[in-house]
Amino acid sequence: MPQTFTLADLDAASALLRDGGVIAYPTEAVFGLGCDPHDQTAFAKIFALKQRPATQGVLLIAADFAQVERYIDFAKVPDAVLTQVRASWPGPHTWIFPRSAAVPEWVAGAHAGIALRVTAHEPAAALCRAFGGALVSTSANPHGEPPAKSTQTVCDYFGDALNGVLAAPLGAQDRPTTIRDALTGAIIRA
Repeated sequence: MPQTFTLADLDAASALLRDGGVIAYPTEAVFGLGCDPHDQTAFAKIFALKQRPATQGVLLIAADFAQVERYIDFAKVPDAVLTQVRASWPGPHTWIFPRSAAVPEWVAGAHAGIALRVTAHEPAAALCRAFGGALVSTSANPHGEPPAKSTQTVCDYFGDALNGVLAAPLGAQDRPTTIRDALTGAIIRA
């Protein structure tokens, strides 16, 4: 069984993340798998757990705008677009931006942009605050299986191969967040 953390154990959970661990944590609708986006070894663990091609890329989740701004190529983002996106955050809205050089290649996969979300879901935001930055967020499930909606399902899916799980409630959303292109508004995932 993976190590279980509660909201009272966020310092220990974030230390595990800083040490290269992978943690499942609750998001707005499903459990996500997270790690330090700058740790390629930890990132590879996520794709091994999911049995998913690394070219698909992942999104980054954060507690506030300051945790994601370094990943955005602001020279390619009109002020009006930035204002619109920032008005939707924190909230269950994921936006794809032109990515800056700070985005590790493995995080973006084969994509030109980077998907970012400033979450209003307090357990996920608290984990990002404790970690001190944005975290990888991809649904906690083996490729082709439904995303986990409980810690039990997370443990059934991954067992000891997962380093930890944050046992806290999911948000009120009934499905994962919509992903939109920040520049065009096009829906990438409904």
